[in-house]
Amino acid sequence: MKSVRVVVVGAGVVGFSTAVCIAEALPLCSVSLLAEKFSPDTTSDGAAGIALTAEFPDIPLERQRRWFKNSFDHLLDIAQSERSPGAGVMLTSGWQIFKNVPADKKPLWSEFVIGFRFMTDGELKRFPDHKFGQAFTTIKCECSSYLPWLHQRFVKAGGRVEQRKVNSLQELNGYDVIVNCSGLGSEKLVRDTEVYPIRGQVLKVEAPWLQHFIRDGDGKTYIYPGIHSVTIGGTRQEGDWRLQVDEGESKRIVERCSALEPSISKASVLSQWVGLRPGRRNPRVEREVVQLRGRRVPVVHNYGHGGFGVTLAWGTALDALGLVRQCLHEMPQQAKL
Repeated sequence: MKSVRVVVVGAGVVGFSTAVCIAEALPLCSVSLLAEKFSPDTTSDGAAGIALTAEFPDIPLERQRRWFKNSFDHLLDIAQSERSPGAGVMLTSGWQIFKNVPADKKPLWSEFVIGFRFMTDGELKRFPDHKFGQAFTTIKCECSSYLPWLHQRFVKAGGRVEQRKVNSLQELNGYDVIVNCSGLGSEKLVRDTEVYPIRGQVLKVEAPWLQHFIRDGDGKTYIYPGIHSVTIGGTRQEGDWRLQVDEGESKRIVERCSALEPSISKASVLSQWVGLRPGRRNPRVEREVVQLRGRRVPVVHNYGHGGFGVTLAWGTALDALGLVRQCLHEMPQQAKL
């Protein structure tokens, strides 16, 4: 009989990755996932899903490298297998270009992607406004396929899924361990004043002739060919809660992307999308103990990845799994029976 009751809150890419890791590694736990919204209605669904990350200021670099490497290896294993089409995970090659030479020419992820090198002068000629570039092969993960695939994997591992809004941790008093992957919802759920929205707007266009991604180093202009369409973007508007499509913004996105790849102006727009990324100075991957109706209940947090949720989800999920293991190890024996 399954003895310890674990609940994961949140059904984005971080929530489902964490739920899968726990359910598969700890078969004696009964694992439930609760969320108000599921695919295709999560922030993750609209993500461009390219495996790249920024550096967070207060987290040891070694831990950040581990998050990226563990995620990349997990996604690469899928991309190079028969599971690739169903999971929506594929290899993608292209360029990241800079108007000014960056202080750090080799970012922390450069040793883990495939074939990382600096672009040649010949390659940079097609981008006359840019002085420096990096060429490499990375992963593109399309969450409209990947989230349902993780959902199935979670259920196969014995996980239980329930659609409901969790307004307070007090509602979860019946569980032994709570895992909070609620993203921007953590502002209200755990009263985190450090989490804030980063509004992102992207367009999906039909441009099957494009095979390589192009990303401006400022992160605001990018062209990412995918399985069914090309994602072009974008915006990074901090503190902006608007979920409506801004037509003026869409026009500017097409103009900026056309400056990098002129044929974009000939592509037909398939859809427009807006999402609110869970911004935070650093992702919160840690544990604490809270009082729920007289009980001390461990809570593991895994949220605040900003625009890098798809990139880091599996790596931080493995860290969260380690924190859940610590909670179980410290639990009184009778709670496990």
